[in-house]
Amino acid sequence: MQMIDTQTLPNDPTLALPPIHVGDTPIDPAEIAGEMQYHVADSPEEAQLAAARALVIRELLRQQAHEQGLDDTTDDEQVRVSALLEQALTTPEPDDATCERYFEANRERFCTPPRYRVRHILLPAAPDDDEGRDEMKTQGESLLLELSEHPERFDEFALRFSACPSRESGGALGELSPGQTVPELDDALKRLPEGLHDRPLASRYGWHLVQVDRHIEGEPLPLDAVIDRVRHTLREQATRRALRHYLLALAEEIGVTGIALDDEAGGAMMQ
Repeated sequence: MQMIDTQTLPNDPTLALPPIHVGDTPIDPAEIAGEMQYHVADSPEEAQLAAARALVIRELLRQQAHEQGLDDTTDDEQVRVSALLEQALTTPEPDDATCERYFEANRERFCTPPRYRVRHILLPAAPDDDEGRDEMKTQGESLLLELSEHPERFDEFALRFSACPSRESGGALGELSPGQTVPELDDALKRLPEGLHDRPLASRYGWHLVQVDRHIEGEPLPLDAVIDRVRHTLREQATRRALRHYLLALAEEIGVTGIALDDEAGGAMMQ
């Protein structure tokens, strides 16, 4: 995924959309281009489409809030939209039986976090130091070759080469749970098997040589320990469905031309 640079997009003919109207109100192409920066996508075209849909949804709700007389209550558009949705959307509270069924069908979602016993060697290099990063990566690859033949030297190499305070304890970071280390390393640990990883891992601090000594899977939790999470998940799902139906009904009632709201309109709005 990438954030889309929108500086020259209005002049790009490959990104042309047909004229878009919500009722009699046009959606300005320049506003779409400006909105694109807030939508992560695999291509400029996808970002443009997501931005256009977001502006259509915003205009649908603005017009409906006006129709309901909410313009007289406050000058804050967000407050008006919140009041409109509070009036329009009704979602039932999930009962105990529904919560139990959902829990039984999704037990893997309700576990303690996984844990990792990890050692690492940090070879430091600033993010903007291309030469330094190349040098440290090359050094890391050389050290990994040596460690693959002599794993007992990890503690020695940590003490000699690592820029992390953990160097004094053989590079040991202790037992980590998700979110307890830098995002780049945290993301990698979710996928790494036990043992010495065969490539240096990049982070904003440089390159990490990583040894996963143990991967401890999360343990299942009982329903009574996660009932609030289950209820919250079911409420959110119900709200997304109700919001989607409401937006599609508004689009039909007010009239939208030039673009169609997708099946995840409710999800886009909630984001």
